[in-house]
Amino acid sequence: RRPWWNEACRDSRREEKKLWNIFRRYPTTENHIAFKRAKALVRRIRRRSQRESWINFVSSLTSSTSSKQLWKKVKAANGIYREFSIPVLNTGNVTHSAPLDIANTLGHAFAQVSATDSYRPEFVAIKNRAERTPLRYTARSTLPYNYEFRMFELETALSRAHDTSPGPDGITYNMLRHLNTTSLSHLLFLFNRIWTEQKYPSQWHGAIVIPILKPGKDPSNPLHYRPIALTSCLCKTFERMVNARLVFELEKQGCISPLQSGFRRGRSTFDNLVLLETQVRNAFVRRNHLVSIFFDIEKANDRAWRYGILSTLFKFGFRGNLPIFLKNFLSYRTFRVRVGNFYSNHFIQAEGVPQGSVLSVTVFIVHLSQILSHLPSSVHRNLYVDDLQISCQGSNMHLIERQLQNAVNKLVAWCNNNGHAISPEKSRCVHFCRKRSIHLDPVIHINNASIPVVDDIRFLGVIFDRKLTFLPHILHQWKKCERSLNILKVLSRTSWGADRTSLLRIYQAVILSRIDYGCMVYGSARPTVLRRLDTIHHSALRICSGTFRTSPVESLYVTCHQLPLHLWRQKISALYFIRAQSVPKHPINHLRLPVSLRRLYAARPCHILPFSERAKMLLHDSDLNNVSVQFSDFFTFPLWEIPQFSFLNPFSGFDKSSTAPVTFQQLFHHHRYQYSSFVPIFTDGSKSDGHVGCGVVSPSDTLSYRLRNCCSVFTAELVAIFCALQEISPSNQRNFILYTDSMSALETLSHYDNRIHPVALEILSVLQFLRNKGFNLIFCWVLSHVGISGNETADIIARFASDFLPRALPYCDIKKFLVSDLLSVWQQKWNLVIHNKLYPVKPSIGLWPALPVRELDVKLTRLRIGHTRFTHRHLFLDQRAPRCPTCQVDFTVNHILIECPSFKCHREYHFNSSSVTLQDLETYLTPEKDPKINNYGILRKDHIQNGRAVGGVALLYSQRFPSRPGPAGGRCERGRWNFSVDEDLHNSDHFPIILPHSFTDLIIPRQPSRFIFGRANWQVFKDLSELAPDIVNLRDIDAVESCILRSAEATIPKSSGPSGAHLL
Repeated sequence: RRPWWNEACRDSRREEKKLWNIFRRYPTTENHIAFKRAKALVRRIRRRSQRESWINFVSSLTSSTSSKQLWKKVKAANGIYREFSIPVLNTGNVTHSAPLDIANTLGHAFAQVSATDSYRPEFVAIKNRAERTPLRYTARSTLPYNYEFRMFELETALSRAHDTSPGPDGITYNMLRHLNTTSLSHLLFLFNRIWTEQKYPSQWHGAIVIPILKPGKDPSNPLHYRPIALTSCLCKTFERMVNARLVFELEKQGCISPLQSGFRRGRSTFDNLVLLETQVRNAFVRRNHLVSIFFDIEKANDRAWRYGILSTLFKFGFRGNLPIFLKNFLSYRTFRVRVGNFYSNHFIQAEGVPQGSVLSVTVFIVHLSQILSHLPSSVHRNLYVDDLQISCQGSNMHLIERQLQNAVNKLVAWCNNNGHAISPEKSRCVHFCRKRSIHLDPVIHINNASIPVVDDIRFLGVIFDRKLTFLPHILHQWKKCERSLNILKVLSRTSWGADRTSLLRIYQAVILSRIDYGCMVYGSARPTVLRRLDTIHHSALRICSGTFRTSPVESLYVTCHQLPLHLWRQKISALYFIRAQSVPKHPINHLRLPVSLRRLYAARPCHILPFSERAKMLLHDSDLNNVSVQFSDFFTFPLWEIPQFSFLNPFSGFDKSSTAPVTFQQLFHHHRYQYSSFVPIFTDGSKSDGHVGCGVVSPSDTLSYRLRNCCSVFTAELVAIFCALQEISPSNQRNFILYTDSMSALETLSHYDNRIHPVALEILSVLQFLRNKGFNLIFCWVLSHVGISGNETADIIARFASDFLPRALPYCDIKKFLVSDLLSVWQQKWNLVIHNKLYPVKPSIGLWPALPVRELDVKLTRLRIGHTRFTHRHLFLDQRAPRCPTCQVDFTVNHILIECPSFKCHREYHFNSSSVTLQDLETYLTPEKDPKINNYGILRKDHIQNGRAVGGVALLYSQRFPSRPGPAGGRCERGRWNFSVDEDLHNSDHFPIILPHSFTDLIIPRQPSRFIFGRANWQVFKDLSELAPDIVNLRDIDAVESCILRSAEATIPKSSGPSGAHLL
């Protein structure tokens, strides 16, 4: 159904058909004219309905719109629809057009990719010989990862699942999430039976495949479709539980190479990009060549050798339920292709990992990561899933060729022994060099086929050129972002459209995210190259805020609260570097320049430093140069051995604001009486300006430490608890109770997650250690500042702690400090801007809320920045600036609103003072705390009252929103003054134009091109004005009417019918 179709469209269409039937039977001139008139009316109503529907659709994008609805509407506005037309396939000389034939043809093509016949005969011989040796996974003893699953693991798996289409069984994730506790227990019992009995449900082996055409490919070729498999959500839930245990063991044992960055916690594609950029920068400063090869492994997932995967796990020492489940998971895989409502026959996937399964990615990474161990040490390499890149540098090109050819031969040998094939046509070689002398490009062969040498390569989304200028990448990004700006242009209008907050969200998601990607690498380009992206940033901010091109960019940044791109790149680069330091065994942490190379960079300052050195300079400017980052070990506790944590709350049910402190003291004394056999220890953290500290109070001693100023109070509370546990460890006493007033710290400790605070992770580790030694520890929450002596003492010593505690800082605290420091740098730059019209109004860079009505927000933003159509139109039309006839100076917003004596009476009326400032106007026009009431409505009411008092009320009325039946178009006769306010204006949404005599005389001769529209409460207008012809001044009506009729196209929003303006 068309969204713009309404009853008016339906009725007019019926009338058109009716008149057409009359004209067809009685073809007279009168009937022909009636039919033509009805046809024109249908066209006018349809266009008007389409425009109104589009305006309502775009205006519905507000700051309260959910991300899901926002993306849905953005895709709809961009013309992106999910539709699949049944193709016509050609296989040889046969054409398939029936849906069932198409499904079977696609299924046969997908099955052939992973069939044994697709392998080379040499590998088939190796495969058959190896598979004669069975892999015996029988475990002699019970290994921890083979324990039965717990409810915590099932709940975690369900919480991390995204809503996807169901598999053959029709069970969805929503069904599983809404199961009650009893049903979840039964489900967990089923999973544990599958796990311990080492069986696998036969239905879980099957999948439904949806063919999706690859972008830019021929739809008639069956191999140009990507198979998207829909497997059982019940199976994927269990896979997610098994995968968590598998990943934990692989990471703990170090089975996966640190140079593999794909689908690992704390790792990303940025790791590979930074490693490559660092290698090229170091080669440039040494004035060496660097040759890099980017490999394309054909059908790597579909041709993965399953026995090779299982044998790799066997070599890693996996035994028992886990490897047996993986063996059953990989065996006997089948699928059916669905085309429309037609299903193909069952096809067998002989080899390869199942597409669409949770475990497939992990087992494939385990398998393919072994390729890195077969490369010589003289060759640099990194891997992201199956995107392999190797490089070698030196001054002698022949030596580089020999080294790389040796590495390529070893890769080809490994691929031949594991069923993979490297495509020499799709692989690429890039020779990075800045030497001006003539030299030949390297010649590297794969199976006697040379690898093409190119000047630039797109690697993991970033284009690397041979001189590392990143100009091709930035030009590519500029073109992409320029096209994406059309989305913002479509969704934004100055008089209607999505509000500024929604537009900024769309800009950040669609355009800025593209600019962000890889900026820590391409941010090393020259400033003249990077400035090309600034134009995209500025254009997007102008569209979102509705400002003119003449508006200063510094004002755009502050108005939209968006960092300049150079500061934004610094923020992303520094945060990535700090994040990498918090991940154990991260390859970026080993990119330290040797002394000789550091001296070389100092001697050749024209060479750009590698990423790690640039990031260290940024941290040095932020006073974070010597700060060590605390490791975030994601694999401290296995999911089947999560330490249990609980705490007491003796004050539950009492509100602090309505309860006397003596009551809480009595409750605490009663609590202490119950736990008198436990030694009390009080902990507290404190943060004030320039001081962060923590304190521990025990019956025998007190401890206090000062922490770094960038620590949060939450970290201080956790450090206090950690210090208390360390003090307990050597004690002979075994019963302790720890009191803290931080409920957030206790809640964090009781809800374990992989993203838990690193200090909380340390606390849980020490707690488990102490419990294993026989300690009985209880945690209890106490209220602060209610007279509990131990808590008050801990608070005092924490506030005055002086002994510095040297310890690493968590990433979250450093991130907050770094962002705050960048905002301070931005504020300092904003303070240095001179001759800026926005700075007197907004000296702080803090966020200003946007008005909910797009038109009001645009006009207020233009007034704040000082660039309006009236004051700066001459720059577009190549005219002289408008001058004030009274003061003989150029018109500015400040002059009109503050300085010009011609508007003195209006200032006195609205502000009770003839001398006002821009801050007074800003306060007057800013919405109040209640979002339902704003000063704009009060201002409109004052204007109506003022117009009624001076007899200068003129009312603009158009047929775009007709309040009563009447002819469309044409000038309104003055006799139509006599109207009913209830019938004509009560439901209208047009705004009365108020023109007192003094204001009319000054403005009307200048022929303004636009008047303000907005929503008005016409019942209030009726009560205030009591409209009658005797209070409407004819001179004002004549002046306004002549001006509006000359600029009706700009004054009244366009519609399908004639936009007649009526003065009532």
